[in-house]
Amino acid sequence: MAKFEKLVRLRNEKGLTQDDMSNMLGISKTFYCQVENRQRRLSYKFAFLIGKILGCKPDEIFYDEVMKYNGENNLK
Repeated sequence: MAKFEKLVRLRNEKGLTQDDMSNMLGISKTFYCQVENRQRRLSYKFAFLIGKILGCKPDEIFYDEVMKYNGENNLK
């Protein structure tokens, strides 16, 4: 399963670690890592908070990758 590449890139561009993100979101590092690795579903609340931390809208981070991922999986 692919990571949310844009999420990882934006986080790195801001100089934030997974620990930083999990602390700012009030969740465990394990939970946050699972989000980045698409092993956990992300609520809109957390998508919104991630966007706020990274300075963009949730759709800018997740929409294209989710649509691409869902399309590829529907072809299998």
